[in-house]
Amino acid sequence: MAAVTSENLTVIFLQPLPKQPSLQHTTLQRHVRAHRNVNIPRFHFPTGKPGPPGHLDTIKSKVAAAFATIGERATREHFSAIITACQLPLYWKTPLYLAACADKGSCTQEQFMTFWAGMTNNSHDAASRFVYILTRGRRNWLAPEDFIPLVQDVVETHPGLTFLKEATEFHSRYVHTVIARIYYCVNRSWSGKITIPELRRSNLLNIIQLLEEEEDINQITQYFSYEHFYVIYCKFWELDRDHDLFIDKQDLTRHNDHALSSRIIDRIFSGCVTRGQKRSQHDEKMSYTEFVWFLLSEEDKQHPTAIEYWFRCMDLDGDGYLSMYELEYFYEEQMQRMEAIGIETLPFQDCLCQMLDMVKPKCPGKIALSDLKKCRMTPIFFDTFFNLEKYLDHEQRDPFASQRDHDIDGQEMSDWDRYAAEEYELLVAEEGGNDQQDSLSFDEGNEEDLLSQHLDVALDGDDAEELSSDSDECSI
Repeated sequence: MAAVTSENLTVIFLQPLPKQPSLQHTTLQRHVRAHRNVNIPRFHFPTGKPGPPGHLDTIKSKVAAAFATIGERATREHFSAIITACQLPLYWKTPLYLAACADKGSCTQEQFMTFWAGMTNNSHDAASRFVYILTRGRRNWLAPEDFIPLVQDVVETHPGLTFLKEATEFHSRYVHTVIARIYYCVNRSWSGKITIPELRRSNLLNIIQLLEEEEDINQITQYFSYEHFYVIYCKFWELDRDHDLFIDKQDLTRHNDHALSSRIIDRIFSGCVTRGQKRSQHDEKMSYTEFVWFLLSEEDKQHPTAIEYWFRCMDLDGDGYLSMYELEYFYEEQMQRMEAIGIETLPFQDCLCQMLDMVKPKCPGKIALSDLKKCRMTPIFFDTFFNLEKYLDHEQRDPFASQRDHDIDGQEMSDWDRYAAEEYELLVAEEGGNDQQDSLSFDEGNEEDLLSQHLDVALDGDDAEELSSDSDECSI
């Protein structure tokens, strides 16, 4: 073996390394190399894309014309004209009044334009401006309390709710029902905070715009229908035996003639579908707003929120899947209930085969939330495991004969819309022409309306700011 000398080492280190084959550049890489100094235009606008430069001047001239008619200071009654000048939906007027006047009861043209300029500098589309006005620019998300002035204004001024104007004891119940329905449909993250992107993806702003155009409030079935509110509140009233605006497990057991299993009721009260801190005396009770979510989920199991609601209830270990053990746990009680009333039962293995064939889960042996959202027969799936009455109804019904109803415009009605229409007709028939409001008088044995505790505060000038700044915790 040859000895290693300094000359040999020099030769070794001076030898060139083998050339690596060059990688072919992609079209995008070549384009970037050729245009290194080119500025890419901004394409992400979290608060909306800014409008034309002269838009603020146009609004300013229209507001000036409105103030010329109003006078030096604008009060709440004048904001219908101002909201028109600002080219905003009519029912934004009370939140805009509270935000622009800053709890002073009125504002001058200069004060209003100062607020408007500050808003337009930060918010450029309808969703971001809606959030800015309702929160007075303090947050980029909405809490339930932020909606109270808007919905209360609908109660007081919409022509379709004139009959409700005098029944002040029902105002807070209608307001809280509407807000609960808004969060049920819009707050897809279940966070209790409606963000600007969630607002953009929803139809809420379009529905608020529709309030201005439609005089019959019951034609607006989403969120604001009085008939839907009446059905929800009557169902709650029937279960709330002591009328303290809370129902317990025993109360909920009586829902729909004891249709729900005790195991699913235990899961509902376990906290898997509720949020926020509860007072200790109500730990085992369901509030009115929680009941709104329950009833909407129970009567329309095809709604995305309803699928998530019942999936959370059935996912005992919280691993994001419904295992065969969890399905058997709920079906076991269904079998016991059917045997108790003399109905022939289907063995769990046979039932499981039917359910898996229906859902077609992506992962064998377990069902994910995404599997159920792709399935068009989620009502049959859920009712099989915890709603005996509806399960038996599905068994006796011809699946090919069940066609969804359509409304007067030819639009397909949801399961909830159909249920609410049928129940309202039954409730009206039961009333027999009597005064519907008096039959549900809340004054008997209850001195304080718990739903109203924030309603007056939200509309009161001195306390509105305190409510808005301290309302981070969701009340739903």
